[in-house]
Amino acid sequence: MSRLKKTRTKSTERPVPRHIRKLRQIRLEVAAEAARIIATEGQPNYRAAKKKAADRIGVSERLALPSNLEVQDALNTYQELYGGEAHRANLERLRRTAVEAMQLLDRFNPRLVGPVLDGTANSHSRISLHVFADSVESVILFFLERGAVFRQEQRQIRWFNGEHRLVPLVVVSLAGAEIELAVFEPVHLRQAPPSPIDGRPQHRAPVGEVEYLLRERFA
Repeated sequence: MSRLKKTRTKSTERPVPRHIRKLRQIRLEVAAEAARIIATEGQPNYRAAKKKAADRIGVSERLALPSNLEVQDALNTYQELYGGEAHRANLERLRRTAVEAMQLLDRFNPRLVGPVLDGTANSHSRISLHVFADSVESVILFFLERGAVFRQEQRQIRWFNGEHRLVPLVVVSLAGAEIELAVFEPVHLRQAPPSPIDGRPQHRAPVGEVEYLLRERFA
């Protein structure tokens, strides 16, 4: 009678070391606090919010800063839990104003980007549009001819070839909302710069897509 041989099975999943679990937990805590700062304190810059959150929690920012994507996930969670109808109403208002602005700026092929598009906008958020013109002066002339009040700014962004560029901004107000127009050359309509959140080409929505988002809310 043959004996059955006992075989040992080796688990391919090793327990996660305690220090790794602790680090992950700290990152989640920093992400959650950064999300709260963005949602309630009007801080639009993710890196600044993360550094402020790490300081409040009392951890080293070199050790425990979460990614921008982790912060965005935490921000979505925060707004689902605490934003309620006020958040949804504000987002709808900003998207309707974005549609109005995009219709006015039709000649510049406007595209909506950022928090108003992805749904993470708060009461402090600007409506961010990419517009396309041969020069920033043509956009400025558009507002001058209409007697509109505006101001000029600049923002450094990462370009799709890995370099950094200064992009001119024209900032205006419409229906109580602040709108920033990032001015690009027409050739760049086909290739978006990387998103500051995940590094992928930034999602740009034409006016029809924004109108669809508004209809979907009441579907």
